[in-house]
Amino acid sequence: MIPYGRRLKFAFRTFFSILDHSRIPPDVVEALVGPREAPPAATPPPPPPESNDRALQMLAILQRDGRLIDFLMEDLGTYSDAQIGAAVRDVHSGCRSALDRYLTLGPVIDDEEGRPVTVSREADPSAVKVVGNVAGAPPFRGILRHRGWDASRAALPPLPASGRSILAPAEVEVS
Repeated sequence: MIPYGRRLKFAFRTFFSILDHSRIPPDVVEALVGPREAPPAATPPPPPPESNDRALQMLAILQRDGRLIDFLMEDLGTYSDAQIGAAVRDVHSGCRSALDRYLTLGPVIDDEEGRPVTVSREADPSAVKVVGNVAGAPPFRGILRHRGWDASRAALPPLPASGRSILAPAEVEVS
């Protein structure tokens, strides 16, 4: 039990400390509840939530330069193969041009598809997907089915201040 005189002193100090500093003096806390354990080591703050702004921007660029969204959202069942083929050439050309302008792309595995390759123990699982009859641990020996893509540079233009979710504006022709 804390003597009355000491409790009164703690009360006044606590009152004025809360008014001046918005906190209870540490020695008063220790006297009332006992010594406290050291706080755990500070952990870094979590990263900010990932924004979809850049992904939407890239999709808007592919729409602007290659009309990719228009092509993908179109019902192709009403068109002949020749009409689809002609449209694909324009979409392909525009989208490829946009990718070349804003990204530097290269293969994850720089070898010819269809050739035997070895996936080492050190291979990054996000970079190399092993498929088929996979058993045990690496190294794995198999046939390269897809070289993969790695973006070594992404230089997108600055994001617009507003309308970031607009992939293509509506167009209204006035006559």
